[in-house]
This record gives sequence, structure tokens and C-alpha cells, in this order.
Amino acid sequence: MALKHVDGLQVEAASHVDVQQAEETFNELARQLSRQSNSAAQRSKQTSQTTSSSLSNPFDLREYLTSSNDANQVAGIKHKHVGVTWEDLEVKVIGGADHKIFIPTFGAPFPIKQLPTRTILQKSSGVLKPGEMCLVLGCPDAGCTTFLKTIANQRDDYASVSGDVRYEGIDAAEMAKYYKGEVVYNQEDDIHISTLTVSQTLSFALSTKTPGPNGRLPGVSRKEFQTMVQDSLLKMLNISHTHQTLVGDEFVRGVSGGERKRVSIAEMMATRARVQCWDNSTRGLDASTALDFVKSLRIMTDVLGQTTFISLYQAGESIYELFDKVLILDKGRQVYFGSPSEARAYFENLGYRALPRQSTADYLTGCTDPNERQFADGRSELDTPSSPEALESAFYNSVAYNDLRDSLKKFKLRMETEKADQEVFRAAVLADKKRGVSKKSPYTLGFTDQVKALTIRQFRVRLQDSFQLKTSFSVDVCLALIVGGAFFNLPDTAAGGFTRGSVIFIGLLTICLEAFAEMPIQMFGRPIVNKQTTYGFYRPAALVFANFFADIPFSAVRVFIFDLILVDSSLSTLFVYLGFLTMQGFFRTFGLLCVNFDSAFRLATFFLPNMIQYTGYMIPTVSMKRWLFWIYYINPLSYAWSGLMENEFMRVTLTCDGNYVVPRNAPGINKYPDDLGPNQACTLFGATPGSDQISGKDYLTAGYAINTSDIWRLNLVVLVAFMILFFITQVIAIEYLSPKVGGSSVRIYAKEDKEEKALNARSTGAIQGHRRAFMWEDLNYHVPVPDGTRRLLHDVCGYVKPGTLTALMGASGAGKTTCLDVLAQRKNIGVVSGDILVDGRPLGPDFARGTAYAEQMDVHEGTTTIREAMHLSEALVFSLSVEARKRLTIGVELASKPALLLFLDEPTSGLDAQSAWNLVRFLRKLANQGQAILCTIHQPSSLLFESFDRLLLLESGGETVYFGEIGKDSQVIREYFARHSAYCPPTMNPAEYMLEAIGAGLAPRVGPRDWKDIWLDSPECERVRGEINELKSQGLEVPVTAEKQTRTYATSFFYQLCTVVKRNNIALWRSPDYVFSRLFVHAFFSLFVSLSFLQLGNSVRDLQYRVFGIFWLVVLPAIIMSQLEPLFIFNRRVFIRESSSRIYSPYVFAIAQLLGEVPYSILCAVVYWALMVYPMGFGKGDTGINGTGFQLLIVIFMELFGVSIGQLVASISPSIQIAALFNPFIGMILTIFCGVTIPYPNLNPFWKWLYQLTPYTRTIGAMLPTELHGLPIRCSSDEFAVFNPPANQTCQAWAGEFVSAFGGYLDNPTATAACRYCQYSVGDEFFLPLNISFDNRWRDAFILFSYFIFNIIVTIIASRFLRYAKR
Repeated sequence: MALKHVDGLQVEAASHVDVQQAEETFNELARQLSRQSNSAAQRSKQTSQTTSSSLSNPFDLREYLTSSNDANQVAGIKHKHVGVTWEDLEVKVIGGADHKIFIPTFGAPFPIKQLPTRTILQKSSGVLKPGEMCLVLGCPDAGCTTFLKTIANQRDDYASVSGDVRYEGIDAAEMAKYYKGEVVYNQEDDIHISTLTVSQTLSFALSTKTPGPNGRLPGVSRKEFQTMVQDSLLKMLNISHTHQTLVGDEFVRGVSGGERKRVSIAEMMATRARVQCWDNSTRGLDASTALDFVKSLRIMTDVLGQTTFISLYQAGESIYELFDKVLILDKGRQVYFGSPSEARAYFENLGYRALPRQSTADYLTGCTDPNERQFADGRSELDTPSSPEALESAFYNSVAYNDLRDSLKKFKLRMETEKADQEVFRAAVLADKKRGVSKKSPYTLGFTDQVKALTIRQFRVRLQDSFQLKTSFSVDVCLALIVGGAFFNLPDTAAGGFTRGSVIFIGLLTICLEAFAEMPIQMFGRPIVNKQTTYGFYRPAALVFANFFADIPFSAVRVFIFDLILVDSSLSTLFVYLGFLTMQGFFRTFGLLCVNFDSAFRLATFFLPNMIQYTGYMIPTVSMKRWLFWIYYINPLSYAWSGLMENEFMRVTLTCDGNYVVPRNAPGINKYPDDLGPNQACTLFGATPGSDQISGKDYLTAGYAINTSDIWRLNLVVLVAFMILFFITQVIAIEYLSPKVGGSSVRIYAKEDKEEKALNARSTGAIQGHRRAFMWEDLNYHVPVPDGTRRLLHDVCGYVKPGTLTALMGASGAGKTTCLDVLAQRKNIGVVSGDILVDGRPLGPDFARGTAYAEQMDVHEGTTTIREAMHLSEALVFSLSVEARKRLTIGVELASKPALLLFLDEPTSGLDAQSAWNLVRFLRKLANQGQAILCTIHQPSSLLFESFDRLLLLESGGETVYFGEIGKDSQVIREYFARHSAYCPPTMNPAEYMLEAIGAGLAPRVGPRDWKDIWLDSPECERVRGEINELKSQGLEVPVTAEKQTRTYATSFFYQLCTVVKRNNIALWRSPDYVFSRLFVHAFFSLFVSLSFLQLGNSVRDLQYRVFGIFWLVVLPAIIMSQLEPLFIFNRRVFIRESSSRIYSPYVFAIAQLLGEVPYSILCAVVYWALMVYPMGFGKGDTGINGTGFQLLIVIFMELFGVSIGQLVASISPSIQIAALFNPFIGMILTIFCGVTIPYPNLNPFWKWLYQLTPYTRTIGAMLPTELHGLPIRCSSDEFAVFNPPANQTCQAWAGEFVSAFGGYLDNPTATAACRYCQYSVGDEFFLPLNISFDNRWRDAFILFSYFIFNIIVTIIASRFLRYAKR
């Protein structure tokens, strides 16, 4: 065993690792990186001569990665070396070995109370010294991810972790507390903020991990350090060209999948952690780039002395040879740990067949796969260890295990006795910290600097999401103009008193309820927060401060513009904005606390109705029930509303006139004075006898028990206190209570019925049918970019014959997926030119139905079983692993039995070697039966590569490098490259070599000419064009029937609808959280309103409360919309994938979404109705019980309207965030103009058309007369208007004509003093002046239903034309 020295540390190394060669390779890499650094330095303007000279020197990546060059040593910068030991490491997860966890359903929402646990990682031991790399191998479910996450100290996903894991002698608890940024884990999925560019993503990572002055060279500033390192990382991973491109995701167009993977790699490299765990991090990378990545890790590990664990699927021999140790797991059991060079011989000696052509990594993994392993001649599973337990036992009795125990014992002894490396590590971490950072802090930056870096990032996120920014400002401006127009130029009379309160209440609610959208935003951002906090970038609480500060410029301007248009008062803006910030913190707290949107929605609904009802506007404090009035005092909105009311009325004096004078003249009556006389009374709150002037202060005191002197000493102080309180709750929630979102190790099942049991026992037949040839010529594709257009494909030619398997390969970012999308007709932006033909004819409408496309992104309906998911095209999806989801994606597309062509985009990415080989063998079998297949593929082994018939090879820019046969043992393509001076060594994988030869990785291309020019001049290119012409001629000779040319879908509309509706019903049945949330919302919403209006009587105040009780029903759809929209938008993601293959039409999707909601909507409506009409005491008018039945019909119609308007908004919105912006706008417009907040007689004539157009007008018009018709009204003692008649006149004589004209009654008609007048004697007198008629209630009911039909039609149209899937 050789020895190697890493910065003074002497460690053992595997003999096959050539350190000298690695360092030479590193130096070459550093020289390549220096060129970019020099050009960057030349571009920057320097004022300091010292700084300028330092940057003019070639940048050596070693200064960043190792801090071990002479300059660093002179500067006294210490090195960090962390060896890792683990002993008897055991991990348990939820779910017994033979225990199935069944999904809860609406019928059985809580099926399991106590879950058993099982061991997913059996006792494992080992040691990895500084400067060593360990390859972790195993089949899916072997425990590789669990092992890596446990080594990386990420234990939250597991039921229990036992055993001893130490990092240079430091235990796991101390490491997590003080040094968590030094042990990091790179997960398989790429999670990023999609609207940031690559440069911004890395810039943020580096801004939080750049060392302080003691960890950098003298004279190098933080900014210079970050710039040089960022440029170097981009160059090292060959993504410099993407630095200004959005990272993107499945919905935001950005970098390619392989480039996004490299962004994830660069982000973790920026942590400068010394223990790194990489989980299948080459997924999505081409073979050449994957090799470059592992070589880079090898170099960094050697020179830095870092400790690196990597799990890889489909690792080639050249990658395998770079490792010092290999760990093999089988069903959680450690079956080998030792030298990679000895591993193959170890398993051969156990009795497994030697397979020299198979790569060592594939061979070792195959030995643990019951379906793939092969025994040596004369051996079988009877005399060869083959089960996980037997392989583990064999390893425990092997020399390799004895070496492991000996090495572990010695290393632990050295760590316990010497402790030199541990002390150096502690000192180096301390030196890395910026000045002022606590020694105990695990972060490089202090809290203030973390907040600063995060604020910059969050500001960019908001600024670059231009669509949401424009939409939010436009919605608020439009809403302010409409509401302001409705309350335009309010008079300083009694009529302006109540309406002033209305506009203040509406304006406050509009802005504050916009913060409701914060809940889903917090949840969707949680995976990114979890990843970056484990990287040690920042502590979670810093994000709370950053979100607050980054949002202020946008929200403050938006609120200011809104309030300026509506009220035009700076003090009013202050209270509105403080109310908004308070509610923003309130909703963000729920978003941070709850595991999903449904639970957060339930929690918010518990508080929201009471917060609205107990502001003091709907129910004045003096009228609140004594056992509920305390809600007013703990309600932040009440203080904001009181402050706004005090600010408005403290300077206003109202004149009593018009309808507020009793008695008064009616048309044809001139008996009473036109002004307020001594024998008249003003009914406005705060009026004094004999005076027609009411001060605003008196009005507030009498009507709402509000004291204007409280505006500063109480309302402002308490509102600020609430804002701070919710800020603190956010910090507590994100630091200590936020649910962790990690990978699931538990499979969830649906219970089988008899039909499914029978289906599970059946096997499917082979694919049969006539096949046609597919061809393309001179294919070009241009996309719009900010500075013009960019060409992604250039004159690509090729074909796929029936019964052939064609591979599409190239470097990451060369245009493979783009080419596949263009050929499959999946692109909806950009310009495509050239010919795409089937049998020589242009593509017909049946093309999409005749093809299937298995995409990279595995998007499925999560609650379907695997069989159900495949049945639509012909354990539950959400609980599947990455590998299982990939296989399901392919299976779903195959189930559609494509008659023409099967497209697959990187079908083997994320699969282990055996699964990849099985998949390609299956594709080969399909091809042999006549299926035409075209697929992109990354990192194929030599055996897998030669399974394909033809290859289309692309280089950067979408240029064709080769199209033609591969040949047995890749002979044809090897000869082609050899003819042009690119000789593939016999031991090298041709798939890897040809990518290196064309310059796909960091290495320069082989040969002086560009390979695209070589191809264009080659006879092979000419032959391909001739073959295309021949295929066109042959195809045109075959007649095509009219039916095949015109039919778009394979099944009828009715069959599609039945199938999709059935799936939606199953999905909702298996989503009890969602359904119970809807029921909870309706039940508690109605109950809370009813408790405030319990058993209403016959007084005028109770009459008004009956109106408010009905009015709450029109608020309900806004709540329904907020819950429905996320579900609809997620289901649309699934539909976009499925509709591309013409599985079912968009009309079916839209109708099925609605039909699935109808049964639960009716149930919710019944619950709401029952808790409304009976507790409030409805049905006391002439309509009686029949009237309450009619009310149920209206509640059902309103429920259906709420569902349909929610789905309509979702169908026209590109995202949940945008949909959430529309909700307050729609809700406010519909409620303002329905005739309650602004009675019809007081409505500005310009807006009366909107009153007629609003569906809620019909709701009020149907429900209000039904409830109030014939309802006797009797004023309570404090509700009478009291006035004195002229001398010697009775009350009846003085006011009788007035009462006859306007209604109501005199309580003491024969009295000669203190006449008591009640405004209403029967409920009809209340609603008749409001343009509402009892005779029109059925008409209004069905007009309301017609709005429901209208919403369905618009949703169907929007689903057809608006999908927001830019590709």
C-alpha cells in the first residue's frame, strides 16, 4: 500500500491512484481556469495598484480549493482535514418489513395510529481518511441514499439513527451544532430558485461562504475572491456560457437538465466543505461530463485532503478507477468495504462468474441483484453467498473486514491521542469566519451579513418575476380605481358616514387579504431553505428578516399607490401598510408551521372569519356578545380599522339631512321643514337634539365606541406590537417548528379490490401492428432571447425506421432534448424550419396520438396506484423513489401502445446499471417487434451502447457530428472516428471516448477540424440523405386511409370523460386532507358567523344581522377559490404531459375537474346551510320551512359558482402565486357591487351596470326576500328614533303621513311627547327600496346558476388555449 502526503498529512492510499498524475491533471485544469480569470481581471476596473497586480497573476484554483500554496502558508492560513469513522451505524424508518401502509381516504381518514419501524441500514462500520474517495454502490432500495444522508449528519427523515459517527474525533451532535456547513449532502434532485440566473445562484452561495480576512490571501477582497471562484467553478464544470441564463425548472424555461445538475454541483462546491456526500450527482450528465466531474472531485480530494463519498449509477471503468474505497450495500447490509482494485476478485472468489466485459461497478452491483447475478461454473446459490444476510456474513469473515477493523481501530486511536488535525480543523473553521462572528456559530457570516446577502437575493427574485410584479400592481391599481369610483366624492352629510366606514373597511381588507398568498409561497420555498441551511449558508431566521426587507420596496409602493387612489391620506397609508405587514406575518407563520397547504388553510380559516367579523365594522363592540367580544381585543385588524376610522372622522363634521331626518317630507307632502327642525330627530349616531351638525368624534363614540384619542397611544402601538409578535412567531416557526421535507423511505399503498387482484396476476401481450418510417431533413430551430434570436439546432437530418432503436447523444446542452421536443412536436415557442415527415408525408393530426414521449420530468397524479396510472394511458405514485418514478413514466407511455414512434428523454438517468440494462433490453425487444424508438441517453456502458442500431450525435449549437449505424462492438462508429484520427483504445467505452473526441468535456477535441465540418464532407452524410429520399419514396407508395389522417384521439369523448372523471374521483377520495379541509372551512366558517348572530330576534339590529349572515355566503367563494386553485394548477401539470400524447382532450380535463368536485361541493353546501339557518333562527317569515329549503338551493348554487370561478381563475393563471393575486380583486368587486356595502339607491349611476352584472346581486336578491318576506319587526328600546311633536299634537297626528309614506310604525301613536318611531314594521320594507323583489327570487336563482354554466364554458376554453407550458 502506497503512502501519499496531503499538505503534511500522511495517509494510506490505494495503489491504483496516481497522485502525481492527478496533480498534473489538476495543474492543467488550473491553467485552463487561469485563462478565464485573466480575461475577467482585464475587464474589471481597478483603482488600487496592489489589487490590480494581484489580479493580473494567473488565478490558481488551488488557492481556493486547498489554501495550501506558498502564499497561503506564508499568510498562516490553516488547512482542514476531516477523516470520518462510523461504527455499528444503524438506521430505522417508519414501516415494518412486512407491513403495508395504506393511504387514508375520505371514508377512512385515520387508518393508522402507531406505525411500526424497520431497519433500512443494518449495522455498518468503516473509515474514510482525509484525501480519500469512497464509491457507494447498490441496487435501488439498497440504502445508499440513507447511508450518505446519515454520514452527512442529516437524520431528520429517519425514525432513529444509532451507532457512532465521528468526524476527526468530533461526534455527530457537536458537528451538527458547530460545524454543520463542513459536512454536506448533494441530493439527487436539483432544487433551485428557478427565476435566478446561474450566476446569481452561485454568487449568493459564495457570498455566504467566502472566508473572512484570515482565510483569504492578503490584498484579496471578498468581491474579488467571489468573482474569481465563481468564474473558476463555471469553467471547471463547463457552464460558463450559461451564467446569465435562468436556472429554470419544469415550468420556467432555463438551462438544460444536465446544466442544472452542474449548477447543483457548483453550489455545493462553493460550500468548501471537507466532508462531501454526493448522491448520484452525475444523473443527467453525459459520460464525458460525468467523468470530468469525478476527476475534478478526485483532484480536489487529493490536494485539499477532503473526504468524499459518492454514490453513482452506471459508473464507467474510468470513473471507478478514481476511487480509494468502495462500499457495497445489499438491502441495507454492508457486503463489502475495501479497495476497489480487490473488489471484483473478492466476489469472484465467493463463486460469482467473472464477466470481464462488464464494468467493475456494474459487476459489483449485479452480484447483489437476484435477477442479474451469474454464478461461476459448478456454483449455485446453494453453495455461494447470495442473500443479503449471507453476503454480509461472508464479508465479516473475510480478510477485507479484518483490514477494515484494523484500519478503523488505528485511525480512532490516532484521533483520540494526537488530536492535531482536530485542533487545526477547529482553528481553520474559526479563521474562515468573518470578523465579529461568534466562535460557536456554525456559519461563516454573522447574522447581519446573512440577512444582507439574503435580502439582495430575495429582492432579485421578486424583481425578476416580472409577470407577477406587473400583475400585482395592475390588480391593485384597477381595484383602487373601481372601489374609489364606487365611493367617489363622498358627501360630508349623514349619508357619507356609513359609506366612509365601508370604503375604509373594504380598502383595508383588500390589501391585508392579499397576504393570504404568502402561505403557499412559504411552503414551496421550504425544500430550498432546508438544503441551503444544511449547507451552512445561513440560519433559517435570517430568511424571515430578508423576506421582510426585500418585500418592503414592492409592497410599500403598491400599498401607497392603492391608498393614494382610494383615500389620498398619508396617515391612512401608514395604518393600511402596518395592517398588511401584520397579516403578512400572520399568514407566513402558518405557511412555515404547516406541512401542507390544506392544513395551513384550515388553520387560517379558523381565525380569518372572526378577524373580519370582529373588526368593529359589521358588529360594533357594544353589540358584540359578551362571551365573544374578547376576539375584538386580540384582533390586529380591529386596531388597524379603528386607527383608519379615527384618522378619517377626527377632522370631519357631518350634516344631518335626507333620509336620516325623522319625520320628513315624501313626494306630495310639504308638511315638515326641509332642514332639521325642533320637532324632528336625526337618526345618525352621535346626533344631538336640535342640531343638524354631528362631529366625527361623536359619531365614532356613539356608533362604534371608538375614542379618537386612541389613534397614537393605543391603535398604532398595538398594531406595531402585533407586527413584531408575528415576526417573532415566524422566527420561532422556521427555526424550531417548521416541518422537514425530505425523501420518503415509506411506500404507500391503496387497498386492492377483486378486479385489481386479478389484473395484478395478468401479464400483457406484445405490441403488434404496421409501422411507418419517421424522417427529418434540414431541421433548424431558433428561439427568442433578449438580444434577438438564438439557433439551437442547425440542419439536422436523420430517420427512424420501424423496428430500430436509435440513440440521440451529445454533451449536456448540445440540444438533445431540444431536438427530441422539436421532432415530437412539443415546442410551442420559437421557429422550427425544415421537414419532419412520416412515410414522406407531412405530419397529420393523428401524429401525437401515434407517438409517446417519456420526459425527463416525472410528473404524475400522486394519489393513483402504479396500475391506475398506466391504465389511463392504457404502491401510490407520490411515495415512489426517483428510480421507480422514472420507470413508471416510461411504463405510462408504453401503455399507450404508440403505433408510430416512441420518444424517450434520458430514460436511464437515475437508474442503476442493472435497471438501465433491463430497460434497454426491453426497448430492444420492443424494437425487434416492430416498434420505432428514438431516445436520448447519457453515460451508457459499452454493452448498453451497442444495443442501439443507430446514433445521432450532436455537438454544441445543435450541430450534427454523426448519424448512422453503431455496429457490433461499436465497430462502425469506431472506424468512422478512427478515419479522422480519433482512435478509441480497446479498453475504453466508445460512448465516452467519442464525446471526449468531439470536445464535449473540458478536454480539447481530437483533430484540427470541427467534427461538424468533417460530417458534412463525409460520404456517410451523403448516404444518409440518399436513404431519406429512398424512405420518402417508399412511404409515398403506401396509401393512407382518411380515418387515420383525421382522427386525433383513440377513444370517444364520452369514454375519455368517464375514465378521467373516475380517476379524479379516486384522487379526491384518497385526498382526505383536501376534502376535510373544505368541510372544515364550511363548517367552522358558518358556525363562527352563526355564533355571533345566534338565534336572531325581530329587532332592527337583528334584521341587519340577518342581512350580514346572508352576506357572509357571498364571501365564501373567495375562500373556496384559494383552496381549489393549487389543486387545479397541479392537475394541469399532469394534463399537459398526458395531452401531448393525445390521451384525452382539454375539454375532458376541464369538465372532469369540475365533476370530481360536485359531490363534495353539495356536501359542503349542506353543512354550511345547516349551520347557518338553524343556529341563526332563519325561517320566521312568511316562507317558513319552505324558505329554508330554497336557501339550501341557493347555497348549493353558490358553492358550485365558487368551485367554477376558482377553476376559471386557475385556468387563466400560469402559477398559484398569480392566481392568488386575482382572488382579492374578484372577491372584492363582486361583494362591493352586490348591494350590501353600497345600497342600490346610494350607488353611483355609472356603476349600476356592474350591480346588475354581479352574480352576488342575484344571491342577495334570492336569499334576502325569502328570509325577510313577512318577517315582523319590533324595535328594541334603543332603536327608536325619538322626537317631540308640536304642541297639542299627538305622535300620530304629527308623523302619521310620514309613516304611511315611508313605512315603519309609531310605538306610541297617542302620546304628545317623546314619540318613538321604528324604521321598519315588516322585513319587506327593508329590501323593497334596495331594488329587490320577492317575486323575482326564482329568476335570480337561475341567473346565478347561469353564471356557473358560464364559468364552465370559459374554463373549458382557457384549458384548450392557455396551458402556460413554454418549451
